[in-house]
Amino acid sequence: MKEARVIAEIGCNHKGDMEIAKELIQMAKVFCKADIVKFQKRSNKELLTQEQYDAPHPNPMHSYGETYGEHREFLEFSVEQHKELQDYCNEIGIEYSTSVWDLTSAKEVASLKPQLIKIPSACNNNFEMLEWLAKNYQGEIHVSTGMTTKDEIEDLIQFFIKHDRNKDLVVYNCTSGYPVPFEDICLLEIRTLIDKYANKVKEIGFSGHHLGIAVDIAAYTLGATYIERHYTLDRTWKGTDHSASLEPDGLRRLCRDLKAVNKALTYKNKDILDIEQVQRDKLKYRK
Repeated sequence: MKEARVIAEIGCNHKGDMEIAKELIQMAKVFCKADIVKFQKRSNKELLTQEQYDAPHPNPMHSYGETYGEHREFLEFSVEQHKELQDYCNEIGIEYSTSVWDLTSAKEVASLKPQLIKIPSACNNNFEMLEWLAKNYQGEIHVSTGMTTKDEIEDLIQFFIKHDRNKDLVVYNCTSGYPVPFEDICLLEIRTLIDKYANKVKEIGFSGHHLGIAVDIAAYTLGATYIERHYTLDRTWKGTDHSASLEPDGLRRLCRDLKAVNKALTYKNKDILDIEQVQRDKLKYRK
């Protein structure tokens, strides 16, 4: 079975601080041994209405500004800063990626030519952005399917087939909630995606917003080959995503356990393995 690739989603958990962002990258690579780190890119004036931009943050204790717009701008890195983070990833040997929330951000991130760009569940029906990426960006396009109907998923797949980009598409099972209770994760939807689309898209992934790491192991055994988890240095930090994120030791254990499970997911190559033969000779009942 193909080894899982683990995406440590930093998102905005860097708190708008480049040094924290780089520490998260280094920890993900050196301590956790993740494969990919992922940030987020928004053009807030494009994404939000003026009313939304000027409104107070719905959860003021987590706000980094007087309004929701100011909060989002505080957490936003420029494309030049993203290039600096990409260069740092290349320097230490971990893959850089970013989720894009609007057309402007998609164009900016695509200019950096990362190997993959992620489309969040909230934006998987922004066909103007998806069409621009399909026509202008040559890397993998990863798309989450939280808060998305099965008909909308079908429309999404057909869109990429129409643009001859479906073989560059990775589709993620996802439930949009922070955190998601276990009964709402609906892991068996991974099998639904595989049964319907495995021969049409590149791979199937799992993006989790739950607690712990047991579910991710199950997602991998069900066939998800990309495992994405939010990741932070401290779950008590200010910001709405931290509480649904893994701290470094949790991410480290997830990466370790996925590698162990990958080794275990095999068939016997003969009836009695060499390791068993010693025990058979010593312990097996003899008539």
